[in-house]
Amino acid sequence: MKDASTTANMQVVVPIAPIGNLEQVTDKELRQFADLIYSRTGIRVSPQKKTLLSNRLRRRLRQTGIDSFTAYFEHLKKLSAGHAEWDAFLQEITTHETYLFRDEQQWTWFRNAYLEEVSARARGGKGPKTLRLWSAASSTGDEAYTAACCIAACLPNASQWTIQIVGTDIGAGAIEQAKAGVFGERAMRLVPEDYRRRFFTKAKDAHLWQAKPVLRHMVAFRQHNLMQPLRDRPFDMAFLKNVLIYFDAASKKTVVENVRAAIRPGGLLLAGAAEGITDYVRDFQRLQPWLYRSP
Repeated sequence: MKDASTTANMQVVVPIAPIGNLEQVTDKELRQFADLIYSRTGIRVSPQKKTLLSNRLRRRLRQTGIDSFTAYFEHLKKLSAGHAEWDAFLQEITTHETYLFRDEQQWTWFRNAYLEEVSARARGGKGPKTLRLWSAASSTGDEAYTAACCIAACLPNASQWTIQIVGTDIGAGAIEQAKAGVFGERAMRLVPEDYRRRFFTKAKDAHLWQAKPVLRHMVAFRQHNLMQPLRDRPFDMAFLKNVLIYFDAASKKTVVENVRAAIRPGGLLLAGAAEGITDYVRDFQRLQPWLYRSP
């Protein structure tokens, strides 16, 4: 029997399989992962994503030390949807590029038309000096901070308004990044130069930019699954962009219903140009191919 000091100094070596030698998931494994992902999130992984899923899974095997796709699947099944490994896994399979001021036409409209309209209503006594926006599937917060930039720059006397921009995402890791409000040069590449100077500062890393308090005071982020209703007061506008590509028709219908339920009567839904939501908002007034007004 070993004494306590000897045991304390021993290191247990766990053999890890050579992950790089793993081939793609089998068709059966693909179906298992796809069904599990769909049941938890509503996201549909098609058979055409077999190579992509295999590559992303190998990353998780390296990180966790689990030596096979099947063992990792069994591990995921036992975890709750809020577990850190589930979050890391979802971030792998839903990774997509995001950056500030994406879709320039929409932000030009937001600055020059929408903010002018809400400002005019307030000046004429036809509306309060409040504005509530929802950035659904906000990822690392690029969209929410873009809206905050526009408001700070273009809404007259913005400091006298009550502004709330709520960003939600299924990934806890993305939410933590959004709360930090730090962006790299690639994410900042479309930010107008005067906005950079006014609303961001260089972080300690010279290649990073930190959002200033004037923006951060407007935004709030929290984890949320779009397959579930958002328990919150109605919003003046909801952004639903670059996310429905992950959902099949049934899940897309549920997501759109949950988002539209969170918009006040007369409020707006701003969608991605290729989201394909027309069939789900037929009672909305279509203002642009990507813009709808709630009845």
